[in-house]
Amino acid sequence: MLVEVFKSKIHRVKVTGADLNYIGSITIDADLVDAARMIEGEKVQIVNVNNGERIETYIIKGKRGSGEITLNGPAARKVQKGDIIIIISYTWLSVDEARSFKPTIIFPDTETNLLK
Repeated sequence: MLVEVFKSKIHRVKVTGADLNYIGSITIDADLVDAARMIEGEKVQIVNVNNGERIETYIIKGKRGSGEITLNGPAARKVQKGDIIIIISYTWLSVDEARSFKPTIIFPDTETNLLK
Protein backbone atom coordinates (compact mmCIF):
# COMPACT_ATOMS: atom_id res chain seq x y z
CA MET A 1 0.00 0.00 0.00
CA LEU A 2 1.17 3.53 -0.77
CA VAL A 3 0.34 6.73 1.11
CA GLU A 4 0.73 10.30 -0.11
CA VAL A 5 2.93 12.31 2.25
CA PHE A 6 4.28 15.85 2.49
CA LYS A 7 7.66 15.95 0.69
CA SER A 8 8.86 19.56 0.45
CA LYS A 9 7.81 23.08 1.36
CA ILE A 10 8.91 26.59 0.47
CA HIS A 11 7.45 28.45 3.43
CA ARG A 12 6.12 32.00 3.08
CA VAL A 13 7.45 33.65 -0.05
CA LYS A 14 6.17 36.86 -1.61
CA VAL A 15 4.56 36.72 -5.05
CA THR A 16 6.61 38.89 -7.42
CA GLY A 17 4.31 38.59 -10.42
CA ALA A 18 1.09 37.19 -11.87
CA ASP A 19 0.96 36.66 -15.64
CA LEU A 20 -2.53 35.70 -16.78
CA ASN A 21 -1.48 35.41 -20.43
CA TYR A 22 1.26 32.82 -19.84
CA ILE A 23 0.47 29.16 -20.59
CA GLY A 24 0.34 28.08 -16.94
CA SER A 25 2.44 27.04 -13.93
CA ILE A 26 4.45 28.79 -11.24
CA THR A 27 7.90 30.19 -11.96
CA ILE A 28 10.19 29.81 -8.94
CA ASP A 29 13.78 30.99 -8.48
CA ALA A 30 15.95 27.94 -9.30
CA ASP A 31 17.84 28.32 -5.99
CA LEU A 32 14.60 27.79 -4.06
CA VAL A 33 13.53 24.84 -6.22
CA ASP A 34 16.86 23.11 -5.63
CA ALA A 35 17.03 23.91 -1.90
CA ALA A 36 13.53 22.49 -1.39
CA ARG A 37 14.48 19.33 -3.30
CA MET A 38 11.77 20.00 -5.87
CA ILE A 39 12.15 19.58 -9.64
CA GLU A 40 10.99 21.42 -12.72
CA GLY A 41 7.65 20.05 -13.85
CA GLU A 42 6.75 18.76 -10.40
CA LYS A 43 3.15 19.18 -9.29
CA VAL A 44 2.83 21.59 -6.35
CA GLN A 45 0.07 22.97 -4.19
CA ILE A 46 0.04 26.75 -3.70
CA VAL A 47 -1.56 28.06 -0.50
CA ASN A 48 -2.26 31.80 -0.49
CA VAL A 49 -1.89 33.12 3.07
CA ASN A 50 -3.63 36.39 2.14
CA ASN A 51 -6.90 34.95 0.86
CA GLY A 52 -6.96 31.23 1.70
CA GLU A 53 -6.95 30.04 -1.94
CA ARG A 54 -5.40 26.63 -2.64
CA ILE A 55 -4.45 25.68 -6.18
CA GLU A 56 -2.37 23.03 -7.90
CA THR A 57 0.05 23.67 -10.73
CA TYR A 58 3.57 22.67 -11.79
CA ILE A 59 7.02 24.22 -11.42
CA ILE A 60 9.04 26.12 -14.00
CA LYS A 61 12.53 27.08 -12.82
CA GLY A 62 13.16 30.82 -12.88
CA LYS A 63 16.41 32.75 -12.96
CA ARG A 64 18.77 31.63 -10.20
CA GLY A 65 19.16 34.22 -7.41
CA SER A 66 16.28 36.36 -8.70
CA GLY A 67 13.77 35.69 -5.91
CA GLU A 68 11.12 35.28 -8.60
CA ILE A 69 7.75 33.79 -7.64
CA THR A 70 5.32 34.27 -10.54
CA LEU A 71 1.93 32.61 -10.89
CA ASN A 72 1.15 32.03 -14.57
CA GLY A 73 -2.02 31.39 -16.54
CA PRO A 74 -5.33 30.87 -14.70
CA ALA A 75 -3.48 30.65 -11.37
CA ALA A 76 -2.74 34.37 -11.75
CA ARG A 77 -6.42 35.03 -10.91
CA LYS A 78 -5.92 33.50 -7.45
CA VAL A 79 -3.01 35.71 -6.30
CA GLN A 80 -1.83 39.27 -6.42
CA LYS A 81 1.68 40.62 -6.53
CA GLY A 82 2.80 40.96 -2.92
CA ASP A 83 0.67 38.07 -1.58
CA ILE A 84 2.43 35.62 0.72
CA ILE A 85 2.21 31.98 -0.39
CA ILE A 86 3.39 28.57 0.73
CA ILE A 87 4.49 26.07 -1.96
CA ILE A 88 4.06 22.39 -1.04
CA SER A 89 4.89 19.15 -2.84
CA TYR A 90 3.89 15.59 -1.96
CA THR A 91 5.13 12.12 -2.83
CA TRP A 92 3.87 8.55 -2.69
CA LEU A 93 5.72 6.18 -0.36
CA SER A 94 5.16 2.78 1.10
CA VAL A 95 3.84 2.87 4.67
CA ASP A 96 7.23 1.70 5.97
CA GLU A 97 9.09 4.40 4.00
CA ALA A 98 6.59 7.06 5.10
CA ARG A 99 7.13 6.30 8.78
CA SER A 100 10.77 7.36 8.63
CA PHE A 101 10.64 9.94 5.81
CA LYS A 102 11.71 13.50 6.70
CA PRO A 103 10.38 16.30 4.48
CA THR A 104 12.47 19.28 3.35
CA ILE A 105 11.29 22.71 4.50
CA ILE A 106 13.00 25.96 3.57
CA PHE A 107 12.37 29.41 4.99
CA PRO A 108 13.53 32.07 2.52
CA ASP A 109 13.73 35.74 3.50
CA THR A 110 10.12 36.98 3.34
CA GLU A 111 11.07 40.31 1.77
CA THR A 112 13.50 39.13 -0.94
CA ASN A 113 12.56 35.44 -1.35
CA LEU A 114 16.28 34.66 -1.22
CA LEU A 115 17.82 31.92 0.90
CA LYS A 116 19.08 33.15 4.26
